[in-house]
Amino acid sequence: MKTKEEMQRTARQLISQMTLEEKTGMLHGTGLFHTQGIPRLGIPPLKMSDGPMGVRSEFENGQWKQIGLPDDYVTYLPSGTAVASTWNPDLAGKVGEVLGEEARGRGKDVILAPSVNLKRSPLCGRNFEYMSEDPYLTASLAVPLIRGIQQSDVSACVKHFALNNQETNRLEVDVKADKRAVHELYLPAFRACEKVSYSLMSAYNRIDGEYCSHNKPLLTDLLRKKWGYDGTVISDWGAVHDTTAPAEAGLDIEMSVTDNFEEYYFAQPLCAAVRAGKVSDTLLDQKLENILVLMQRLHMLGGEKRKPGCYDTLPHQQATLAAAREAVVLLKNEDRLLPLAKGAGRILVIGDNAVRAHAPGGGSAEIKALYEITPLLGIRTVLGGETDVRWVPGYAAAPAKAQDENWQADSLKDHARDETAEDRETAAQQKTLRDEAVHLAGQYDRVVLVCGLSHLQDTEGADRPDMRLPYGQDQLISEVLKANPNAVVALIGGSPMEMPWLPQAKAVLWSSYAGMEGGRALAEVLFGEVNPSGHLPETFAKNLTDYSSHSIGEFPGGKSVDYKEGIFVGYRHFDAAKIEPAFCFGHGLSYTTFAYTDLQEKLCETEQKLQLTLSCQIQNTGRRAGKETVQFYVAAPQNDRPMPVRALCGFQKLAVVPGETARAEVTVPVKCLSFYDTALGAFVAEPGEYRIFAGCSSRDLRLQGTVQLQYRHVTTE
Repeated sequence: MKTKEEMQRTARQLISQMTLEEKTGMLHGTGLFHTQGIPRLGIPPLKMSDGPMGVRSEFENGQWKQIGLPDDYVTYLPSGTAVASTWNPDLAGKVGEVLGEEARGRGKDVILAPSVNLKRSPLCGRNFEYMSEDPYLTASLAVPLIRGIQQSDVSACVKHFALNNQETNRLEVDVKADKRAVHELYLPAFRACEKVSYSLMSAYNRIDGEYCSHNKPLLTDLLRKKWGYDGTVISDWGAVHDTTAPAEAGLDIEMSVTDNFEEYYFAQPLCAAVRAGKVSDTLLDQKLENILVLMQRLHMLGGEKRKPGCYDTLPHQQATLAAAREAVVLLKNEDRLLPLAKGAGRILVIGDNAVRAHAPGGGSAEIKALYEITPLLGIRTVLGGETDVRWVPGYAAAPAKAQDENWQADSLKDHARDETAEDRETAAQQKTLRDEAVHLAGQYDRVVLVCGLSHLQDTEGADRPDMRLPYGQDQLISEVLKANPNAVVALIGGSPMEMPWLPQAKAVLWSSYAGMEGGRALAEVLFGEVNPSGHLPETFAKNLTDYSSHSIGEFPGGKSVDYKEGIFVGYRHFDAAKIEPAFCFGHGLSYTTFAYTDLQEKLCETEQKLQLTLSCQIQNTGRRAGKETVQFYVAAPQNDRPMPVRALCGFQKLAVVPGETARAEVTVPVKCLSFYDTALGAFVAEPGEYRIFAGCSSRDLRLQGTVQLQYRHVTTE
């Protein structure tokens, strides 16, 4: 690859030959998913596509209407939450490789992924796209995913920058958050990603009164100057509201959802602003330089050889299955009810989610999947023909809807979801279906309830109204468990859900939307072909008001939303407030057991340098081979600022066979030992005693030690 200086020189030579109209054509959408090229200079258009779960289908250039040819079916990948549930950076990288190869195979230059916004509230409609409530876990998985994407001469586009944590009033809401929380929680994943990602997307919302796409403190002062970002900044579709402000703020490309391309703010209005002296030629040329450097990084200019990519290959399907297997989280397993016995006999499967395909929904994350293995199909294929598998719906869910082609065109308007209307429409059917399922559950030895959410609840453009399962599922689950206490509950969804029936249930599984092989992976775990190794990337509370965004802060707010809870989000809040969750951050059971021993802390410290390495040994003490995610947490010394009880500072996933041992070892980033000092504008690790913990979740901590820092360490952003 050329050096950056060589790419900049090439870019400047090309820019010097451009007309003003040619320049602005590269700075805005001239189709719904591409900019304008300059053929006479050998510059192609920049072609983009959603999204984080696979390459979206092809649309006509100027309207949200699918072209409809059978050549854009693709691999349907696990959601961001599912990837995070694996706690496996290597698998995240493999998912990225598939996404990058498929984007390039479909002729795309930029894939709009990953989504790394923090999960502040369990009600956010787009949580399924996001990874975690913890910034360290998010960054640890997003960075290898980006690297995987960009191996195929495709740019990742990290989104949505920044403080984009709700869908209600998403186009206008003004976020208020203190600087410490912003820098400790909401920015670290973006900071880690911008070091490797060639492009980044600005969010819809406002911060301190200014739209993110117009926000000079965000895009110029922080991103460009303080962080030194040299990639391309692309707006979310319809996130620009003016010409001069976003031009001066550091936005490079404006995209939107309407077909009046020459009326976009960076089209004819930008030409007029340059001619009137309101926007300088120098500012315009810097944007073009950023874009042309991006194109050179992707080998798009000068006839360079470029990777062709591919899609719908067997290795892609195998990678998707591998990720889906490790995304399944075993939440509860009393009496070792799981795995279920295979073999001849009968099994009853209950629930709409057993047969529902999730790929077509969710908003811009919708996928035209080559195929999707549902849980019922997965169960049938794993068990084979000697087992009589019967399915009943158990509840009447609203019918799956294909994404309305006008949805995206109307997406610049706020939408409210009326689930109560759907419930009213189906209420008459619920009792009949529930009674049938309950009656049958008492007659079967093996019963699996596949329940949860769908993209009618987990979707772009609207937040969930509460944490309850829709369509009377809680009553169904409770009554089935009374009829058959050994029924297994398998939940699918993008966010936590209340489980009032949890004390009754012996075995509970959870997975987010795990892609085209999700149903097969779930079945393999149910029947013991795969030992579950997923862990929760977020806290599952017993009640909605246990979350700090609902008990201390505001969600969703009104015209503005105040993050009054500060740094106490997710498990940081639950630990500080001593709230017992239903399932804690990092929780996940296995069909085998592991013993933890020999925690070691290796500290190398001078006044100028700090390096902390942590390790411990685990032994598989059970009868099955399995994978264990060893999690390390640190508790900083308390000072005059509120500090977390403990915070994740490292993890490693290890595969261990029965009787054998393995050693987990991590190097702790200095920032994990630090707090953000708003007066200094830097991270500070104070001298003192730091407690170290190792275990398999944030509350199942098996080992404890201490390290003593002698010096004060200051780390700039």
